[in-house]
Amino acid sequence: MAKKKIVIEPSWSFKDETGQRVDPRLFQLLKAIDNHKKLTEAAKYIGLSYRHAWNLIRRWSDFFGVDLVKLEKGRGAHLTPLGEKLVWAEQRVMARFQPQMTNLASELNKEIQHSLASIEPLLTLQASHGYAVELLPALSQSINIQLDLHYSSPTEALIALNKGRCDIAGFHKPVDIDVPAQLAKYQPYLKPRSHKLIRFITRQQGLMVKPDNPFAIHAITDLQREDIRFINREDNSGTRALFDQLLQNAGIAPQDIQGYDNHEYTHSAIAAYIAAGMADVGFGVEQAAVQFGLDFIPICREEYLLVCHQQKLKSAVVQAFIEGLKSDVFKAQVSQLAGYSATDSGTITDLIDI
Repeated sequence: MAKKKIVIEPSWSFKDETGQRVDPRLFQLLKAIDNHKKLTEAAKYIGLSYRHAWNLIRRWSDFFGVDLVKLEKGRGAHLTPLGEKLVWAEQRVMARFQPQMTNLASELNKEIQHSLASIEPLLTLQASHGYAVELLPALSQSINIQLDLHYSSPTEALIALNKGRCDIAGFHKPVDIDVPAQLAKYQPYLKPRSHKLIRFITRQQGLMVKPDNPFAIHAITDLQREDIRFINREDNSGTRALFDQLLQNAGIAPQDIQGYDNHEYTHSAIAAYIAAGMADVGFGVEQAAVQFGLDFIPICREEYLLVCHQQKLKSAVVQAFIEGLKSDVFKAQVSQLAGYSATDSGTITDLIDI
């Protein structure tokens, strides 16, 4: 029997007072127009005829009462300000809610697998959302194990490991920057006698800014300027803890940063927020900046680490997972992510090595 996999993707749903709903293909078409700059190529890309695509645009421009696309002879097709806002709105909702949707899909997939006659070895992993972590479901399929992946904060992941709710937990810490408050939260759940570290990846953290850096932002200290709007991560995330430590090291009070109390839940959501023009700068990984066409100012590197009980480390499913992390295929995939490296991926070390 073929394996069944459920994927849940959030999306916007617009309707008017009569209950008329916007065709979801409109968002696909608008994104394709933004990428290809020609209606003919955009229509072909999403599998529509030119006439059908044009009717779709005209119909939903009438729905909103404003043009969504502007066609100019010799210049192709371009999104209007509302068209751009709709594209960014969809990208923001995808970026913000992807971790929650992945958690729900993981639970559904586990139930589906349990109902089938042949169940693959199950590995439960709890970790914070990240671009390299997103590669793990495909890796698990390639090595014939079932991955039950749940996104959570690093502290929640470590608590789950200690309560037996997961086999592997993920957390991250910066390289060459001490974060005592962050490590103090982790310490009660890290047990050197019974836990082992599995090296995962390193990634570059820094400031994401608008293309060409119009506000000339070059350092954390620039965030104090009154003309700069910042977007932060939620207060229980590892990235937020790192950012707060950087502020403390620089002698900057949070209240001196406009937007410090505004937050999003993923690196990609931060980047989407800036790309939509709702903020000028945010803190996160380089890949998020690249994904949304932003400039990036590197600040520090960070290790993403996995923790496992020594006894579980000997199991066939964990050993298969570790071999997958060591594989050239996985390392090559990670190398395609801007600012990421998997040089030591799959290496086992003691907790005292962090």
